[in-house]
Amino acid sequence: MNADFLLALKEIVKEKGISEDQLFETIEDAMVAAYKKNYSKGSETNQNFKVTMNRETGDIKVFSRKDIVENVLNPVNEITLEEAKNYDPRYEIGEIVDIEVTPKDFGRVAAQAAKQLVIQRIKEAERNLIYEEFAEKEFDIINGTVIRKDKKNVLVNIGRIETVLNESEQIPGEQYNFNEKLKLYVVEVKKTSKGPSIVVSRTHPNLVKRLFEIEVPEIYEGIVEIKSIAREAGSRTKIAVYSNDEDVDAMGACVGSKGLRVQNIVNELGNEKIDIIKWNKLPEEYIANSLSPAKTLDVSIDEQNKCAKVIVDDNQLSLAIGKEGQNVRLAAKLTGWKIDIKSKSQHSVEATTEEE
Repeated sequence: MNADFLLALKEIVKEKGISEDQLFETIEDAMVAAYKKNYSKGSETNQNFKVTMNRETGDIKVFSRKDIVENVLNPVNEITLEEAKNYDPRYEIGEIVDIEVTPKDFGRVAAQAAKQLVIQRIKEAERNLIYEEFAEKEFDIINGTVIRKDKKNVLVNIGRIETVLNESEQIPGEQYNFNEKLKLYVVEVKKTSKGPSIVVSRTHPNLVKRLFEIEVPEIYEGIVEIKSIAREAGSRTKIAVYSNDEDVDAMGACVGSKGLRVQNIVNELGNEKIDIIKWNKLPEEYIANSLSPAKTLDVSIDEQNKCAKVIVDDNQLSLAIGKEGQNVRLAAKLTGWKIDIKSKSQHSVEATTEEE
């Protein structure tokens, strides 16, 4: 194995961040396979071999490995203690003897085998490193740079690899321009035959959750909790928060001084509206809060069917329901309760009808 090849391997180790020991062990395994293919015959193909490669000189040696036993049943892989002591008198039963069997011309065969597999194994090692890197970021936010829009999908550079932001994971109406920086939520990281697959999203509710965790120190420190989140990406999000410290206002912490904290998140999401709701363990209070910015007059609940009937002033009805039912829909998703909203006059008419 020539010095240039060794130098090239060491450069690859530096550039790709691959373990030098792992790379050389991989090459040695490839040489074992090459030796068996070119030099073993008959039962020898089942023999145990080891190839060692000197990390500095490139010298290669092949060894036949045999277990030291009292009675040899498999002469291909076993040897008696008496025979083993011919190689080293210190051997004992149960140890392994390495007997050198290096062919004279094995260097050429070894180099060919190594060069064929080294590229393949380097790719595999790179893929594993990338997978491990992103597996740690699963369910977290990463930064990406838009490369191009391919039909309806967006190709994004996320560091050492590229990934696709699928149409279903794009915020409706959001434009993705070349070289634009994006924050992406990592939905899933998985291994495939073509390398790691990183599924990213701009629409996932947890993107908003993680943005709040990053932007609001009180959430990161556990003083303020995010209890629930409901999102219609690109349009509106409702987030329910609770403070574990009586002296800390959960909603105020999320809004920030002069609304700066929440505004930073709104800007990141392309001006998506965000309603910050105060969570309450009492369903009536929680449901009333969830319908913000509308104000409620009364909330009655049916715990068995998990339904809530909400009464609002006539001038609050459209606000409570929201455009195309969005406000009440998100409130129901946030709280986990089915919500039926009636105006005060509608409720009075129904009550009168029931009495009659």
